[in-house]
Amino acid sequence: MPQCHNCESFVTEDYVRVFAPDDMTTVRVCPNCEDKLRDGAEVRTARSTRGN
Repeated sequence: MPQCHNCESFVTEDYVRVFAPDDMTTVRVCPNCEDKLRDGAEVRTARSTRGN
């Protein structure tokens, strides 16, 4: 079962397939990560809180 590398939340295999780099089996951040977000190929600290 895939999990987010940052917060360890469950993510679907489809989410990993779309958002993880080809050599990874999990994502570095997910929509549940309030403090991090993807910025191109990198992960950075969020500048503001998300409006989820």
